[in-house]
Amino acid sequence: MKTKITITEIAQKSGVSVSTVSRVLNNSPSVSPKKREKIQRIIDEYNYTPSVFARGMVNHTTRNIAVILPDITNPYFASLFQQVERFALQHQYATLMFNTMFVRGEQRPAEELTEADYYKIALEKQVDGVLILGGSMDKEEISGEFLQALNQMHSQVPVVIIGSRVEGCDCLFVERNLKQGVTAIVHHFVALNHERIGFIGGQPGIRITSARVEAFQQALSALGKPVDPRHVVLSDYYAQDGYSAMNQLLDAAGGADSTSQLPTAVIAINDMVALGAIRAMKDRGLNCPEHIAIASCDQFPSGEYSVPRLTSLDQHNEYLGRMAVLQLINAINGSEEEININHTPELMIRESCGGVKTVMQMT
Repeated sequence: MKTKITITEIAQKSGVSVSTVSRVLNNSPSVSPKKREKIQRIIDEYNYTPSVFARGMVNHTTRNIAVILPDITNPYFASLFQQVERFALQHQYATLMFNTMFVRGEQRPAEELTEADYYKIALEKQVDGVLILGGSMDKEEISGEFLQALNQMHSQVPVVIIGSRVEGCDCLFVERNLKQGVTAIVHHFVALNHERIGFIGGQPGIRITSARVEAFQQALSALGKPVDPRHVVLSDYYAQDGYSAMNQLLDAAGGADSTSQLPTAVIAINDMVALGAIRAMKDRGLNCPEHIAIASCDQFPSGEYSVPRLTSLDQHNEYLGRMAVLQLINAINGSEEEININHTPELMIRESCGGVKTVMQMT
């Protein structure tokens, strides 16, 4: 049985430099046929498989990309990262994930790293490019200092951001359609004869929250339906926020016994908020969708297995992930031209909106 051989040992046995062996491994035409044959014979003899580092010795790449996100516990970011990782691997790129924990208003230790610190760390890892999912880029107000850090990183390696374009930012963007899906939910609820529709969840001052609330209000106005500001409760993106928001709606209406002032249907910013809201209803003696129908703007894994099954928007993270990776690889290869994408959320109608009947399957 032959022992493993290194690229350095192949170079020594072939009587050439390590860079020449690397050129053969990368199919570079700048190696003479005689040298190539000799090197390839040793490679075949020892069944040598090159590492990404060996492949990168000629073109000075590591085949690594950094993915910087704010909260890996959030199913949206977890799902999106999974898709990014899968498509990157298909193109022989490894992903280094950086979880900045840029979430909520919780107390953080004094040694907490800023997002700009993570940018420096990513560059120290000599990645070929950086993909940013959320974080400070999702704020409505972004500091000039933060934009400067982003632009500085982009001047060294390509940076692609999944999010809304920001003036003064030189990075490449993959933009989501934030409004279309919300409009579809409003139209669906109105078609089910709901007159009072509310909106819960989402942190104020964040672009995705503002865009979805605006789409919600515009859709109702276009259909001639009233928008009651008491039925819009912004909080955050987690289950406990849906729980507190629904309790706030119930308290404002005078409790569960006074349903005349309650919305008959509620749009949640995402599935986690929807689940928290449904739990709050249950704790107050109300059921979904019998008392209040609920739909979500962002489908997470396993929402189809909740009770009731959640009506939700499939944001097609597999498409967003694929387009972001392709955009980044194109930039790594020297093309700064942005890819035109057609991101269209899809409304998945299930039990929580009251628009479908529960079907029991017997086996």
